Amino acid sequence: MKRGLESFSAMQVAEYRLFISGLALLPLAFRQLKKIPIWNKEFLAICMVAIFGNLLPAILFATAQLKLPSGATGMLNSLVPLFTLAVGFLFFGVSPILRQILGVLIGLVGAVVLIFGSSQIGLEGVPIVYSLMVIAATLCYGISVNTIKSWLTDMSAFQITAFAFFVLMPFMVLGLFYNGFFEIAFETENQLNLGYLTILGIVGTAGALLLFNQLIKFTSAVFASSVTYMIPIVAMSWGLLDGEELNLFHAFGFILILVGVYVISRVKSKAKP
Repeated sequence: MKRGLESFSAMQVAEYRLFISGLALLPLAFRQLKKIPIWNKEFLAICMVAIFGNLLPAILFATAQLKLPSGATGMLNSLVPLFTLAVGFLFFGVSPILRQILGVLIGLVGAVVLIFGSSQIGLEGVPIVYSLMVIAATLCYGISVNTIKSWLTDMSAFQITAFAFFVLMPFMVLGLFYNGFFEIAFETENQLNLGYLTILGIVGTAGALLLFNQLIKFTSAVFASSVTYMIPIVAMSWGLLDGEELNLFHAFGFILILVGVYVISRVKSKAKP
């Protein structure tokens, strides 16, 4: 994503990422076309997954990446399990206990440390809105995960993923033409970054969501979202290799987030006999 933004706008990056993901999954969508829900509760749920699980996060992350380093973006992404729990409680009838609420609060404090500590770690002048965009994207993921677990129990992970991108495809094509993407995409200086975005779409989006949605089907919403705990570690590693600077503010905020999700996971495990 970071390399793609060197050649394309944030909206172009988001649209192409979703377009190439949908293109990769198009054969699967056509094969399952007879099973796609039409104008019912499942169709509404698919549209919600498409918007909150794919479209909005793609736009928000691409825009935030214009200013935020990859390490900080990845750390804030750790909030997905926390928002999954909160959304489940507020809108899907999942009742947390006191320790789970405590875990959510600890994680949110960690996010605040990352945001307001950014002015001390070489991000002077970066508006707070870019950090808030990442947090908004994690909230969107929380909505999507709960929607899949609660409303799409009768559909396979392959169907959910393929249909969600199938719904978005026409709008992404129109957006790419409207924003002039294809006019610059194949220029010599942009071809390498186009390749990076293609990998992001096929492997990091379509492939990752297939696996993630399968995990949601097999486990609970909160447990499935816990895979995002690894994202900050991966993001920090890539950020360091790419010359980004990290210091104690990053580390302290990251530790608080992990403490929060650890508290949640311990509560979950103790609730089982």
